[in-house]
Amino acid sequence: MSTKSFAGNLPTIALEGSLSNYLTQIKKFPLLSAEEEYMLAKSWKERGDLKSAQKLVTSHLRLVAKIAMGYRGYGLPVSEIVSEGNIGLMKAVKKFEPEKGFRLATYAMWWIKASIQEYILRSWSLVKIGTTTAQKKLFFNLKKIKNQIAPKSEGDLKDEQVNQIADKLDVSKEEVVSMNRRLIGKEFSLNTQIGEGEDEWLDWIEDKELDHDLKFAQKEEMEQRKDLLLDSIKILNDREREILYARRLNDKPTTLEDLSKKYKISRERIRQIENKAFEKLQKHMLNSAKSKNLLPAN
Repeated sequence: MSTKSFAGNLPTIALEGSLSNYLTQIKKFPLLSAEEEYMLAKSWKERGDLKSAQKLVTSHLRLVAKIAMGYRGYGLPVSEIVSEGNIGLMKAVKKFEPEKGFRLATYAMWWIKASIQEYILRSWSLVKIGTTTAQKKLFFNLKKIKNQIAPKSEGDLKDEQVNQIADKLDVSKEEVVSMNRRLIGKEFSLNTQIGEGEDEWLDWIEDKELDHDLKFAQKEEMEQRKDLLLDSIKILNDREREILYARRLNDKPTTLEDLSKKYKISRERIRQIENKAFEKLQKHMLNSAKSKNLLPAN
C-alpha cells in the first residue's frame, strides 16, 4: 500500500476550527502503554488492521503538536505545521517495526521532524536552491545560536558572531551571512501572525504525561545516535579518529595549533582531515540509520 493511500485510509482529526478546539480534541486520546502499543503495532503490521493503526496515530497526535511547537518561529501557520507533522507520523506508523525493541514515539520523532522541516524549507523556497545538509542545519539552528550569542541582534551579524556560528555549524562565513539575510528578509515580508494560538500552546508545557513520554523518547533516540556513532567511527583510521575526537567530540576541543604540533603537519591539513573524517562519519551514520529503518529512505 502506498503512503498516499495509507494516509487516506488512516482516520485522524482534521484541523478544523480553532487551534484550541483541536488541542482539546486530541487530548482525549489516551497515551498507550508499551504493551498496548506493541500489540497494536503487531496487529497492524501482520493483519493490516486499520483500527489498530488509527489508535497508534491518535495516541501520538499530542506528540506531533508538542514537536510542532518548536517550529513556531518561522512565520507559518501552526495548523499547517501540525498537519505536516501528522503526515510524518502516519508514515512512521506505516513503517514501524515493533520487534526492533524501541517505542513508536522514538521512531516517529525522526519522521515528524523531517516532514515539518521539509514543509518549512518548501515554504521558504529553499529547496529550489539545492539546499545541502549543512545549509539545512544552518537554517534550523541559526536563530537558536543567534539568541544565545546575540539575543537582541537585528540586521547583519558582527564578524566575530559570523565566525563563531560558521565554526559551530561547520559552514562557510559567506553561507552564514547569506542565510541570516534571507531569514531577516523573509521575516519582514511574511504576513502570517506568528503568535497564532500562542496562549493555547502554553498548556502543553504542563502536559506531564506527554512530557514523560517525550523525555523517554528523546533519551532512547540519543542512545540510538550513540550506538550509530560508536559503530560508524570504526570506519575511520587512527589519525582521523583521534583528530575528530579532539576537535568535535571532546568537551573542550583541542586547537588546530596544538594538533598541528602533535602530528607535525599544518593547521590547514588538520582542518582538512577533520572535515573529511566528519563527512565519512556522517555519511556512514546516515546510511546505517536508513538501513535500520530509523530514517526516511529518501
